[in-house]
Amino acid sequence: MKDLFLGQGVAHTILLLAFVIGVGIYLGRFKVKGVSLGSTWILFVGILVSHFGFRADSEILHFVKEFGLILFVFSIGLQVGPGFFHSFKSGGVKMNLLAAMNILLAVAVTWVISATTGEDLRTMVGVMSGAVTNTPGLGAAQQTFVDVASAGGLDPVEASRAASGLASGYAVAYPIGVIGVIAVLILGKSLFKIDAAKELSELESREDNAGQARRMHLAVENPAIFGKKLYDILREFGGDFVVSRIMKGEEVVFPTGDTVLEEGDKVLVVTSQDEVDKLRILFGQEVPMHVGDWVEKDHHLVTRRVTVTKSSLTGKKLKNLHFRGAYEVSVTRVIRAGVELVARPDLYLQMGDALICVGAEENIQRVAETVGNSSGALDKPNLVPIFLGIVVGIIFGSLPIRFPGIPQAIKLGLAGGPLIIAILIGHFGPRYKITTYTTMSANLMIREIGISLFLAAVGLGAGENFVSSIVNGGYWWILYGALITIVPLCITFVIARVFAHLNFYQICGLISGSCTNPPVLAFAQGMYGSDYSSVNYATVYPLSMFLRVLVAQLLILISFA
Repeated sequence: MKDLFLGQGVAHTILLLAFVIGVGIYLGRFKVKGVSLGSTWILFVGILVSHFGFRADSEILHFVKEFGLILFVFSIGLQVGPGFFHSFKSGGVKMNLLAAMNILLAVAVTWVISATTGEDLRTMVGVMSGAVTNTPGLGAAQQTFVDVASAGGLDPVEASRAASGLASGYAVAYPIGVIGVIAVLILGKSLFKIDAAKELSELESREDNAGQARRMHLAVENPAIFGKKLYDILREFGGDFVVSRIMKGEEVVFPTGDTVLEEGDKVLVVTSQDEVDKLRILFGQEVPMHVGDWVEKDHHLVTRRVTVTKSSLTGKKLKNLHFRGAYEVSVTRVIRAGVELVARPDLYLQMGDALICVGAEENIQRVAETVGNSSGALDKPNLVPIFLGIVVGIIFGSLPIRFPGIPQAIKLGLAGGPLIIAILIGHFGPRYKITTYTTMSANLMIREIGISLFLAAVGLGAGENFVSSIVNGGYWWILYGALITIVPLCITFVIARVFAHLNFYQICGLISGSCTNPPVLAFAQGMYGSDYSSVNYATVYPLSMFLRVLVAQLLILISFA
C-alpha cells in the first residue's frame, strides 16, 4: 500500500491522475461573483499535489498529456467539421489575420523584454511558450536548440541538458498563460459591458448566415415563369432552394415537378442567404406571411422531423432517394451537428442527420421507415472512424514542413494534425460513406475526458520545480509571462471588438484558438454556456499552431546569430 500512495508505478500514477481530476472538477463547481475557472482547477490541483512531493511516472504523464489533448481536439474537430468551411468563408480570413496579429504581438513583447532586461532570449522562448500554453512550440524550440548547438560543436548530451532549461520558464509561465487569458476575457466582457446571454440569443436567431437555411414567402410575379411547370423552372434557372409549399388562392398544395405556377401564387421556399436576391428576381417580392399562415390552411400537409439511422444511407445524395417523386414528401432542411443546412439535391446524407419533411402524415411515415428513424440505432458509437482518424491525424501532424534557411522542419504536432483531419472527416466524411455520427453527450464525454487528462498531466509535471524556479529568480518570469499573455490579448480584444465588430463568442474562440489554449476554450464553454466558440477556435487553431511553432524556432535561431 505504501508504494501505491508514495511510489511512482502505474497504479500510483493513475491514482494521482484520478485524484487530481476529481478534486479539480469538484472545485470547478464553485463560483466567485459568478465566475468559475471550471476544469482549469485540475491544472492547479496537479501543481499543488506535485509540489508536496507526490510524483507520477514521467513517461506515463507524457503519454496521458498528449493522448488527452488528441482526444480533446479530435472531438472538437468532429463537432465543428460540418460547419467549418462555411464559417471560414464567412469570416475565417479576418479571424486568422487577427490570430496572426496576436501571435506577432507576443513575439514582439518577448523580444522587447529580452532586449530591455538582458534576460537570455532562449529562456524567454520557454517563458513565451508557457505564456501562450503552446507545448509543441516548446518542444520544437528545444529540438532546434539541440540541433544548432550540436552543429556548433557542443556535445549533444550537454546540448540536450541545456535545452531542457527552457522547460523551467515554460512551467512557471504556463499557469499565468491560463489565468491571464481568462482574466482578459472577463475584463473585456466587463469593460465593454457585454451581455453574454443577449449576444448568444442574437447568434441563435440570426438568419444572415449564408450557408444556413432561411424561409422565404414569395409571390409569383415574374411573367417569365407564368404557366411553367416547377420542374422546368428549376431546370432552366437552377439555384440552391427547395419549394416547400405552394398556395393557390386559399388552397395549399404539395409541389411536384408537374405543378404549374400562375400569377398570384404564393410559394414557401427554403434557401440560403446568398440565394435571397436571386429568388426575389426569379419569383417576385417577399410577402408578409408567417409559417403559421401556411399551417392554418394546411389540412392534409404536416411537417415532421425524421432521423437517418441507417448507416447504409451514409454517402447517398438526397436526390437519389426520390422522396418527392416516390412519396410526395419534400425535405426542406437537414440538421447536422446542430447546423441547419438547405436540403440541396446534391447534399450527401450521413447517419444522424435530421430531415425536416413536409407532406401527408402517412407519406412521411413511409420516408421515416426508409431512413430508419430509430433513436436506439444512434446509441451505439462509431469508434472506427475516430481511431482511424486519430491514426491519420498523428501521421499528418508528424510530416515535416521545410522552409528555406530554416534547418529544423516545422510540424503541426500531435494536436494540429488530428484537429485538421477531424475537421476534414466531419465535413467530407458523408460523401465517402464514412459514418462519423456521435451523440452530443458522447462527444462531450470524450472532450471532457481528454481535457481533464491533459490538464492533470501538465499540472503534475510542472509542480515539481514550480516553486524552486520562482525562488531562484524565476519570479521575474511570472511578470514576463503575464506581459506576454496579457498585452497582446488586450490589444487583440479591443481591435476584434471595436474594429472587426466580432461577437463575444467569436472573440472567445479567437483568443483561445490563437493561444492554442484548450483550458480557456473549456472555460468559455462552461462559463458562458455555448459551443459556438468551438467553431472559431477550430477556424484559427491550425494556422495558430503552425505559427506558434515557427516563431519559437525562429527566435532560437536568432539567439544563436
